[in-house]
Amino acid sequence: MARAVELATVLGSDRVDQALGLAATAGRFADDDLVSILEHIAASKPVGEIVRADEAHSVQSGTIVWQALGQQPTAARESTGD
Repeated sequence: MARAVELATVLGSDRVDQALGLAATAGRFADDDLVSILEHIAASKPVGEIVRADEAHSVQSGTIVWQALGQQPTAARESTGD
């Protein structure tokens, strides 16, 4: 906890409070963990900033799998021909 007080003096208590809250949620209380969380907070976008998927940043792998939608599997079509 002494390390948290030192960091709050340098970085500000709001940022360290946020990091301590995240550390408590994750169950991580080592000094290195707190520093890592503070580094992550500093490198991250502000809370509440909206990130929207677009053509450049899509999570979809492609649309080729949609071709088979609604079609019967080949084996099922062959077996119904009797």
